[in-house]
Amino acid sequence: MTKMKITLEDLFNLPGAVIYNPDDFRKATSISTDTRTIKKDSIFFALKGNKFDGHNFINEAAAKGASAVVINKSRLKDFDKVNCTIVTVRNTILSYGDLARTWRGRLRSKVIAITGSNGKTTTKEMLSALLGRYHTISKTLANNNNHIGVPLTIFSADNSHDYLILELGTNHFGEIAYTSSIASPDLAVITNIGDSHLEFLVDRNGVAKEKLALFNATDQRNGKVFLNIEDPILRKKASSYKNVITFGFNENADVKGELFRSKNSDKPFIKIKKGRKVIKAELPVYGNSNVKNFLIAAAVALEAGLTPEQITDAVSEIKPVDKRLNVKFVNGFTLVNDTYNANPESMKSAFAFISSFGDHRTKIAILGDMFELGEKGIEAHKALVRDLKKNKIDEVYTIGKLMRYVSDGLEGTKIINKHFQNRSKLCKFIENSKFENSVVLVKGSRGMKMEEFVKILEAKKV
Repeated sequence: MTKMKITLEDLFNLPGAVIYNPDDFRKATSISTDTRTIKKDSIFFALKGNKFDGHNFINEAAAKGASAVVINKSRLKDFDKVNCTIVTVRNTILSYGDLARTWRGRLRSKVIAITGSNGKTTTKEMLSALLGRYHTISKTLANNNNHIGVPLTIFSADNSHDYLILELGTNHFGEIAYTSSIASPDLAVITNIGDSHLEFLVDRNGVAKEKLALFNATDQRNGKVFLNIEDPILRKKASSYKNVITFGFNENADVKGELFRSKNSDKPFIKIKKGRKVIKAELPVYGNSNVKNFLIAAAVALEAGLTPEQITDAVSEIKPVDKRLNVKFVNGFTLVNDTYNANPESMKSAFAFISSFGDHRTKIAILGDMFELGEKGIEAHKALVRDLKKNKIDEVYTIGKLMRYVSDGLEGTKIINKHFQNRSKLCKFIENSKFENSVVLVKGSRGMKMEEFVKILEAKKV
Protein backbone atom coordinates (compact mmCIF):
# COMPACT_ATOMS: atom_id res chain seq x y z
CA MET A 1 0.00 0.00 0.00
CA THR A 2 1.35 3.41 -0.98
CA LYS A 3 2.14 5.59 1.99
CA MET A 4 0.18 8.78 2.45
CA LYS A 5 2.32 11.86 1.92
CA ILE A 6 2.24 15.58 2.54
CA THR A 7 3.19 17.58 -0.55
CA LEU A 8 4.50 21.09 -1.04
CA GLU A 9 1.09 21.99 -2.41
CA ASP A 10 -0.53 20.89 0.86
CA LEU A 11 1.72 23.29 2.76
CA PHE A 12 1.08 26.06 0.25
CA ASN A 13 -2.66 25.62 0.80
CA LEU A 14 -2.39 26.32 4.53
CA PRO A 15 -4.15 29.66 5.16
CA GLY A 16 -1.66 32.53 4.98
CA ALA A 17 1.30 30.26 4.28
CA VAL A 18 4.48 31.60 2.68
CA ILE A 19 7.16 29.09 1.66
CA TYR A 20 10.90 29.69 1.68
CA ASN A 21 13.52 27.34 0.16
CA PRO A 22 10.86 25.28 -1.66
CA ASP A 23 13.49 23.49 -3.77
CA ASP A 24 14.79 21.79 -0.62
CA PHE A 25 11.43 20.16 0.11
CA ARG A 26 11.02 16.38 0.13
CA LYS A 27 7.58 14.77 0.37
CA ALA A 28 6.84 13.86 3.95
CA THR A 29 5.07 10.83 5.42
CA SER A 30 4.97 12.03 9.02
CA ILE A 31 4.35 15.14 11.10
CA SER A 32 6.23 16.00 14.29
CA THR A 33 5.97 18.48 17.14
CA ASP A 34 8.73 16.88 19.21
CA THR A 35 12.36 16.77 18.09
CA ARG A 36 13.04 13.92 20.53
CA THR A 37 11.06 11.57 18.29
CA ILE A 38 11.32 13.33 14.92
CA LYS A 39 11.91 11.18 11.83
CA LYS A 40 13.87 12.08 8.71
CA ASP A 41 11.77 13.77 6.01
CA SER A 42 9.03 14.70 8.44
CA ILE A 43 7.42 18.13 8.81
CA PHE A 44 8.12 19.85 12.10
CA PHE A 45 5.51 22.21 13.53
CA ALA A 46 6.83 24.74 16.04
CA LEU A 47 3.93 24.88 18.50
CA LYS A 48 3.98 27.40 21.32
CA GLY A 49 2.37 26.50 24.65
CA ASN A 50 2.41 27.84 28.19
CA LYS A 51 5.53 25.90 29.15
CA PHE A 52 7.32 25.35 25.84
CA ASP A 53 8.02 26.92 22.48
CA GLY A 54 8.79 24.70 19.52
CA HIS A 55 10.63 27.57 17.85
CA ASN A 56 13.50 26.87 20.27
CA PHE A 57 14.05 23.52 18.54
CA ILE A 58 13.94 24.54 14.86
CA ASN A 59 17.69 24.11 14.31
CA GLU A 60 17.60 20.68 15.94
CA ALA A 61 14.67 19.64 13.72
CA ALA A 62 16.55 20.68 10.59
CA ALA A 63 19.71 18.91 11.76
CA LYS A 64 17.75 15.70 12.26
CA GLY A 65 16.51 15.73 8.66
CA ALA A 66 13.17 17.52 8.73
CA SER A 67 11.90 18.17 5.23
CA ALA A 68 10.21 21.39 6.34
CA VAL A 69 9.61 23.44 9.46
CA VAL A 70 6.41 25.39 10.04
CA ILE A 71 6.86 28.55 12.11
CA ASN A 72 4.96 31.67 13.09
CA LYS A 73 5.72 34.38 10.52
CA SER A 74 6.80 36.79 13.25
CA ARG A 75 9.79 34.52 13.94
CA LEU A 76 11.15 34.24 10.38
CA LYS A 77 14.11 36.58 10.99
CA ASP A 78 15.41 34.17 13.65
CA PHE A 79 15.92 31.31 11.19
CA ASP A 80 17.56 32.72 8.09
CA LYS A 81 20.34 30.11 8.29
CA VAL A 82 18.11 27.04 8.54
CA ASN A 83 18.89 24.56 5.75
CA CYS A 84 15.47 23.21 4.92
CA THR A 85 12.12 24.41 3.64
CA ILE A 86 10.54 27.00 5.92
CA VAL A 87 6.78 27.60 5.97
CA THR A 88 5.53 30.70 7.77
CA VAL A 89 1.94 30.93 8.96
CA ARG A 90 -0.03 33.25 11.23
CA ASN A 91 -0.57 30.59 13.92
CA THR A 92 1.21 27.24 13.91
CA ILE A 93 -1.38 25.59 16.17
CA LEU A 94 -4.24 26.43 13.80
CA SER A 95 -2.16 25.39 10.79
CA TYR A 96 -1.37 22.10 12.51
CA GLY A 97 -5.12 21.49 12.71
CA ASP A 98 -5.61 22.58 9.09
CA LEU A 99 -3.03 20.07 7.86
CA ALA A 100 -4.63 17.35 10.01
CA ARG A 101 -7.93 18.17 8.29
CA THR A 102 -6.22 17.57 4.93
CA TRP A 103 -4.77 14.27 6.18
CA ARG A 104 -8.19 13.19 7.47
CA GLY A 105 -9.69 13.90 4.05
CA ARG A 106 -7.38 11.31 2.48
CA LEU A 107 -8.03 8.58 5.01
CA ARG A 108 -10.13 5.63 3.92
CA SER A 109 -10.48 4.65 7.57
CA LYS A 110 -13.86 5.01 9.24
CA VAL A 111 -13.58 7.63 11.98
CA ILE A 112 -15.36 7.07 15.30
CA ALA A 113 -15.36 9.97 17.78
CA ILE A 114 -16.31 9.70 21.46
CA THR A 115 -16.95 12.42 24.01
CA GLY A 116 -18.96 12.77 27.23
CA SER A 117 -18.66 13.84 30.84
CA ASN A 118 -17.83 10.34 32.09
CA GLY A 119 -16.54 7.12 30.59
CA LYS A 120 -15.18 8.34 27.26
CA THR A 121 -11.68 6.91 27.74
CA THR A 122 -12.92 3.54 29.00
CA THR A 123 -15.50 3.34 26.22
CA LYS A 124 -12.80 4.16 23.69
CA GLU A 125 -10.56 1.42 25.06
CA MET A 126 -13.37 -1.14 25.13
CA LEU A 127 -14.38 -0.34 21.56
CA SER A 128 -10.74 -0.51 20.48
CA ALA A 129 -10.47 -3.97 22.05
CA LEU A 130 -13.59 -5.23 20.26
CA LEU A 131 -12.80 -3.79 16.83
CA GLY A 132 -9.07 -4.43 17.16
CA ARG A 133 -9.69 -8.15 17.40
CA TYR A 134 -10.86 -8.23 13.77
CA HIS A 135 -9.64 -4.98 12.18
CA THR A 136 -6.60 -2.74 12.07
CA ILE A 137 -7.20 0.34 14.19
CA SER A 138 -5.54 3.52 15.33
CA LYS A 139 -6.74 5.27 18.48
CA THR A 140 -6.19 8.13 20.89
CA LEU A 141 -3.29 7.39 23.21
CA ALA A 142 -2.76 8.83 26.69
CA ASN A 143 -4.66 12.10 27.10
CA ASN A 144 -4.32 13.31 23.51
CA ASN A 145 -7.93 14.47 23.23
CA ASN A 146 -7.62 18.26 22.84
CA HIS A 147 -6.89 20.71 20.00
CA ILE A 148 -3.32 19.40 19.82
CA GLY A 149 -3.93 15.74 20.66
CA VAL A 150 -6.75 15.13 18.17
CA PRO A 151 -4.67 16.25 15.16
CA LEU A 152 -1.73 14.24 16.54
CA THR A 153 -3.91 11.12 16.63
CA ILE A 154 -5.24 11.75 13.13
CA PHE A 155 -1.67 11.96 11.82
CA SER A 156 -0.98 8.58 13.45
CA ALA A 157 -3.49 6.90 11.10
CA ASP A 158 -3.01 5.89 7.49
CA ASN A 159 -4.85 3.80 4.96
CA SER A 160 -3.68 0.56 6.52
CA HIS A 161 -6.18 1.25 9.32
CA ASP A 162 -9.81 0.23 9.01
CA TYR A 163 -10.88 2.42 11.94
CA LEU A 164 -9.60 5.54 13.66
CA ILE A 165 -11.08 5.84 17.16
CA LEU A 166 -10.83 9.33 18.62
CA GLU A 167 -11.52 10.65 22.08
CA LEU A 168 -12.59 14.30 22.18
CA GLY A 169 -12.18 16.24 25.41
CA THR A 170 -13.04 19.80 26.36
CA ASN A 171 -13.08 22.34 29.14
CA HIS A 172 -13.91 25.49 27.16
CA PHE A 173 -16.68 26.36 24.72
CA GLY A 174 -15.74 25.75 21.09
CA GLU A 175 -13.17 22.99 21.58
CA ILE A 176 -15.42 20.12 20.48
CA ALA A 177 -16.66 22.09 17.48
CA TYR A 178 -13.04 22.70 16.45
CA THR A 179 -11.77 19.12 16.88
CA SER A 180 -14.94 17.69 15.32
CA SER A 181 -14.45 19.85 12.24
CA ILE A 182 -10.99 18.29 11.85
CA ALA A 183 -12.08 14.71 12.65
CA SER A 184 -15.18 14.67 10.38
CA PRO A 185 -16.57 11.58 12.17
CA ASP A 186 -18.53 8.82 10.46
CA LEU A 187 -19.83 7.59 13.83
CA ALA A 188 -20.14 9.70 16.98
CA VAL A 189 -20.87 8.94 20.65
CA ILE A 190 -21.74 11.13 23.60
CA THR A 191 -21.59 8.91 26.68
CA ASN A 192 -23.55 11.29 28.94
CA ILE A 193 -23.95 14.88 30.12
CA GLY A 194 -22.74 15.56 33.66
CA ASP A 195 -21.31 18.26 35.89
CA SER A 196 -17.87 18.39 34.31
CA HIS A 197 -15.70 21.47 33.70
CA LEU A 198 -18.37 23.79 35.09
CA GLU A 199 -15.73 26.44 35.76
CA PHE A 200 -15.94 27.32 32.07
CA LEU A 201 -19.05 25.47 30.79
CA VAL A 202 -21.23 26.92 33.61
CA ASP A 203 -23.90 24.19 33.95
CA ARG A 204 -25.19 21.00 32.36
CA ASN A 205 -26.87 22.92 29.56
CA GLY A 206 -23.49 24.44 28.78
CA VAL A 207 -21.87 21.02 28.88
CA ALA A 208 -24.56 19.71 26.50
CA LYS A 209 -24.11 22.61 24.10
CA GLU A 210 -20.39 21.93 23.95
CA LYS A 211 -20.67 18.13 23.59
CA LEU A 212 -23.47 18.26 21.01
CA ALA A 213 -21.12 20.02 18.62
CA LEU A 214 -19.81 16.50 17.90
CA PHE A 215 -23.26 15.32 16.83
CA ASN A 216 -23.75 18.44 14.73
CA ALA A 217 -20.51 17.87 12.82
CA THR A 218 -21.33 14.18 12.30
CA ASP A 219 -24.87 14.91 11.19
CA GLN A 220 -23.63 17.40 8.59
CA ARG A 221 -21.78 14.60 6.81
CA ASN A 222 -24.73 12.19 7.21
CA GLY A 223 -22.90 10.15 9.80
CA LYS A 224 -24.54 8.16 12.58
CA VAL A 225 -24.85 9.35 16.17
CA PHE A 226 -25.19 7.12 19.24
CA LEU A 227 -27.46 8.74 21.80
CA ASN A 228 -27.88 7.86 25.47
CA ILE A 229 -31.67 7.64 25.78
CA GLU A 230 -31.42 7.60 29.58
CA ASP A 231 -29.74 10.99 29.73
CA PRO A 232 -32.59 13.54 30.13
CA ILE A 233 -30.82 16.28 28.16
CA LEU A 234 -29.70 14.04 25.30
CA ARG A 235 -33.06 12.26 25.08
CA LYS A 236 -34.71 15.53 24.06
CA LYS A 237 -32.31 15.76 21.11
CA ALA A 238 -33.15 12.37 19.63
CA SER A 239 -35.26 13.86 16.82
CA SER A 240 -32.64 16.48 15.90
CA TYR A 241 -30.41 14.19 13.86
CA LYS A 242 -30.94 12.17 10.70
CA ASN A 243 -29.25 8.90 11.70
CA VAL A 244 -29.72 8.19 15.40
CA ILE A 245 -29.07 4.93 17.26
CA THR A 246 -30.18 5.04 20.88
CA PHE A 247 -28.68 2.96 23.67
CA GLY A 248 -29.56 2.39 27.31
CA PHE A 249 -31.22 0.05 29.76
CA ASN A 250 -34.58 1.45 28.71
CA GLU A 251 -37.13 -0.65 26.80
CA ASN A 252 -37.30 2.04 24.12
CA ALA A 253 -33.58 1.92 23.32
CA ASP A 254 -32.48 0.62 19.92
CA VAL A 255 -29.62 -1.16 21.68
CA LYS A 256 -30.90 -2.32 25.08
CA GLY A 257 -28.78 -3.58 27.93
CA GLU A 258 -29.79 -5.73 30.87
CA LEU A 259 -27.52 -6.18 33.89
CA PHE A 260 -27.21 -9.35 35.91
CA ARG A 261 -25.11 -10.23 38.95
CA SER A 262 -23.38 -13.56 39.22
CA LYS A 263 -23.54 -15.25 42.61
CA ASN A 264 -20.03 -16.56 42.08
CA SER A 265 -18.33 -13.36 40.89
CA ASP A 266 -18.14 -9.67 41.71
CA LYS A 267 -17.92 -8.96 37.99
CA PRO A 268 -21.08 -8.03 36.05
CA PHE A 269 -22.89 -10.06 33.43
CA ILE A 270 -24.68 -8.16 30.66
CA LYS A 271 -27.24 -9.07 28.05
CA ILE A 272 -27.57 -6.76 25.04
CA LYS A 273 -30.29 -6.84 22.41
CA LYS A 274 -30.51 -5.04 19.08
CA GLY A 275 -33.45 -6.37 17.13
CA ARG A 276 -32.82 -10.09 16.83
CA LYS A 277 -29.16 -9.77 17.72
CA VAL A 278 -28.29 -10.82 21.28
CA ILE A 279 -24.99 -10.52 23.14
CA LYS A 280 -24.37 -12.24 26.48
CA ALA A 281 -21.10 -11.68 28.28
CA GLU A 282 -19.45 -11.58 31.66
CA LEU A 283 -17.23 -8.50 31.70
CA PRO A 284 -13.61 -8.68 32.89
CA VAL A 285 -13.99 -5.31 34.65
CA TYR A 286 -15.86 -4.08 37.70
CA GLY A 287 -18.65 -1.60 38.33
CA ASN A 288 -21.98 -0.50 36.85
CA SER A 289 -20.27 2.41 35.13
CA ASN A 290 -18.20 -0.07 33.12
CA VAL A 291 -21.37 -1.97 32.19
CA LYS A 292 -22.69 1.25 30.66
CA ASN A 293 -19.40 1.82 28.87
CA PHE A 294 -19.48 -1.69 27.42
CA LEU A 295 -23.06 -1.24 26.22
CA ILE A 296 -21.93 1.79 24.20
CA ALA A 297 -18.89 -0.01 22.82
CA ALA A 298 -21.03 -2.99 21.81
CA ALA A 299 -23.61 -0.72 20.15
CA VAL A 300 -20.92 0.88 17.98
CA ALA A 301 -19.26 -2.47 17.26
CA LEU A 302 -22.58 -3.92 16.05
CA GLU A 303 -23.05 -0.95 13.74
CA ALA A 304 -19.49 -1.44 12.50
CA GLY A 305 -20.47 -4.95 11.38
CA LEU A 306 -19.29 -7.22 14.17
CA THR A 307 -21.58 -10.12 14.96
CA PRO A 308 -22.78 -10.86 18.51
CA GLU A 309 -20.53 -13.92 18.51
CA GLN A 310 -17.49 -11.85 17.51
CA ILE A 311 -18.20 -9.31 20.23
CA THR A 312 -18.63 -12.01 22.86
CA ASP A 313 -15.36 -13.65 21.80
CA ALA A 314 -13.53 -10.29 21.89
CA VAL A 315 -14.64 -9.44 25.44
CA SER A 316 -11.53 -11.21 26.72
CA GLU A 317 -9.45 -8.50 25.02
CA ILE A 318 -10.85 -5.83 27.36
CA LYS A 319 -8.48 -4.73 30.10
CA PRO A 320 -9.06 -2.29 32.98
CA VAL A 321 -7.98 1.24 32.11
CA ASP A 322 -5.22 2.55 34.36
CA LYS A 323 -6.44 4.41 37.47
CA ARG A 324 -10.09 3.96 36.50
CA LEU A 325 -11.94 1.73 38.95
CA ASN A 326 -8.98 -0.62 39.22
CA VAL A 327 -9.56 -3.30 41.85
CA LYS A 328 -6.60 -4.87 43.59
CA PHE A 329 -6.64 -7.36 46.44
CA VAL A 330 -3.93 -6.26 48.87
CA ASN A 331 -3.02 -8.20 52.02
CA GLY A 332 -6.16 -8.13 54.11
CA PHE A 333 -8.22 -5.60 52.13
CA THR A 334 -9.58 -4.62 48.71
CA LEU A 335 -8.13 -1.47 47.11
CA VAL A 336 -10.13 0.50 44.50
CA ASN A 337 -7.89 2.87 42.55
CA ASP A 338 -10.07 5.46 40.77
CA THR A 339 -7.54 8.27 40.85
CA TYR A 340 -7.41 9.32 37.20
CA ASN A 341 -9.95 12.12 37.63
CA ALA A 342 -13.13 13.08 39.44
CA ASN A 343 -16.39 14.94 39.01
CA PRO A 344 -19.68 14.64 40.93
CA GLU A 345 -21.09 11.84 38.76
CA SER A 346 -17.97 9.70 38.84
CA MET A 347 -17.75 10.20 42.62
CA LYS A 348 -21.31 8.93 43.05
CA SER A 349 -20.58 5.93 40.83
CA ALA A 350 -17.47 5.09 42.85
CA PHE A 351 -19.36 5.28 46.16
CA ALA A 352 -22.07 3.01 44.77
CA PHE A 353 -19.42 0.57 43.57
CA ILE A 354 -17.68 0.06 46.91
CA SER A 355 -21.10 -0.09 48.56
CA SER A 356 -21.98 -2.99 46.23
CA PHE A 357 -19.48 -5.23 48.01
CA GLY A 358 -22.39 -6.73 49.87
CA ASP A 359 -20.51 -8.35 52.70
CA HIS A 360 -19.53 -7.10 56.15
CA ARG A 361 -16.34 -5.38 55.04
CA THR A 362 -15.80 -1.80 56.17
CA LYS A 363 -16.32 0.70 53.33
CA ILE A 364 -13.64 3.43 53.36
CA ALA A 365 -13.22 6.43 51.03
CA ILE A 366 -10.02 8.51 50.77
CA LEU A 367 -11.03 11.58 48.78
CA GLY A 368 -9.35 14.61 47.20
CA ASP A 369 -10.85 17.75 45.68
CA MET A 370 -12.85 17.80 42.45
CA PHE A 371 -11.49 20.57 40.19
CA GLU A 372 -12.94 22.81 37.45
CA LEU A 373 -16.39 23.18 39.02
CA GLY A 374 -16.22 26.96 39.23
CA GLU A 375 -18.83 28.67 41.40
CA LYS A 376 -20.54 25.31 41.97
CA GLY A 377 -17.47 23.76 43.56
CA ILE A 378 -18.52 24.20 47.19
CA GLU A 379 -22.10 23.13 46.50
CA ALA A 380 -20.94 20.05 44.57
CA HIS A 381 -18.67 18.94 47.39
CA LYS A 382 -21.35 19.45 50.03
CA ALA A 383 -23.71 17.31 47.93
CA LEU A 384 -21.31 14.36 48.24
CA VAL A 385 -22.29 14.03 51.91
CA ARG A 386 -25.74 12.82 50.88
CA ASP A 387 -24.27 10.22 48.55
CA LEU A 388 -21.78 8.98 51.14
CA LYS A 389 -24.61 8.46 53.61
CA LYS A 390 -26.89 6.91 50.98
CA ASN A 391 -24.24 4.34 50.08
CA LYS A 392 -23.49 3.57 53.74
CA ILE A 393 -19.81 4.42 53.57
CA ASP A 394 -18.31 3.75 57.01
CA GLU A 395 -15.20 5.94 57.02
CA VAL A 396 -14.18 9.00 54.99
CA TYR A 397 -10.74 10.64 54.96
CA THR A 398 -10.33 13.86 52.97
CA ILE A 399 -7.67 16.25 51.71
CA GLY A 400 -7.99 19.53 49.84
CA LYS A 401 -9.62 22.92 50.40
CA LEU A 402 -12.98 21.85 48.95
CA MET A 403 -13.07 18.46 50.63
CA ARG A 404 -13.13 20.33 53.94
CA TYR A 405 -16.85 20.94 53.20
CA VAL A 406 -17.41 17.19 52.96
CA SER A 407 -15.71 16.60 56.27
CA ASP A 408 -17.68 19.37 57.95
CA GLY A 409 -20.92 17.96 56.51
CA LEU A 410 -20.18 14.54 57.97
CA GLU A 411 -19.85 15.87 61.51
CA GLY A 412 -22.58 14.43 63.73
CA THR A 413 -23.26 11.50 61.39
CA LYS A 414 -22.42 7.84 61.97
CA ILE A 415 -19.62 8.08 59.40
CA ILE A 416 -16.13 8.23 60.90
CA ASN A 417 -14.29 11.05 59.18
CA LYS A 418 -11.10 13.11 59.37
CA HIS A 419 -9.80 15.98 57.22
CA PHE A 420 -6.05 16.34 56.65
CA GLN A 421 -4.40 19.72 56.19
CA ASN A 422 -1.44 18.37 54.23
CA ARG A 423 -0.28 15.33 52.30
CA SER A 424 2.37 14.20 54.78
CA LYS A 425 -0.18 13.86 57.59
CA LEU A 426 -2.51 11.78 55.39
CA CYS A 427 0.44 9.63 54.29
CA LYS A 428 1.40 8.94 57.91
CA PHE A 429 -2.22 8.17 58.78
CA ILE A 430 -2.45 5.60 55.98
CA GLU A 431 0.90 4.07 56.93
CA ASN A 432 -0.13 3.66 60.56
CA SER A 433 -3.73 2.53 60.02
CA LYS A 434 -5.02 -1.00 59.65
CA PHE A 435 -7.45 -1.71 56.84
CA GLU A 436 -8.13 -5.41 57.35
CA ASN A 437 -11.48 -6.66 56.08
CA SER A 438 -12.26 -3.40 54.27
CA VAL A 439 -12.81 -1.96 50.81
CA VAL A 440 -10.76 1.23 50.33
CA LEU A 441 -11.59 3.70 47.56
CA VAL A 442 -9.05 6.39 46.59
CA LYS A 443 -10.37 9.13 44.31
CA GLY A 444 -9.84 12.78 43.39
CA SER A 445 -9.11 15.05 40.45
CA ARG A 446 -5.91 14.61 38.45
CA GLY A 447 -4.18 17.56 40.07
CA MET A 448 -4.61 16.04 43.54
CA LYS A 449 -2.19 13.20 42.66
CA MET A 450 -4.17 10.70 44.70
CA GLU A 451 -2.19 7.83 43.16
CA GLU A 452 0.57 8.63 45.65
CA PHE A 453 -1.71 7.42 48.44
CA VAL A 454 -2.51 4.30 46.42
CA LYS A 455 1.19 3.41 46.39
CA ILE A 456 1.32 3.57 50.18
CA LEU A 457 -1.74 1.34 50.44
CA GLU A 458 -0.30 -1.15 47.95
CA ALA A 459 2.86 -1.42 50.06
CA LYS A 460 1.02 -2.25 53.27
CA LYS A 461 1.54 -5.71 54.69
CA VAL A 462 -1.82 -5.74 56.47
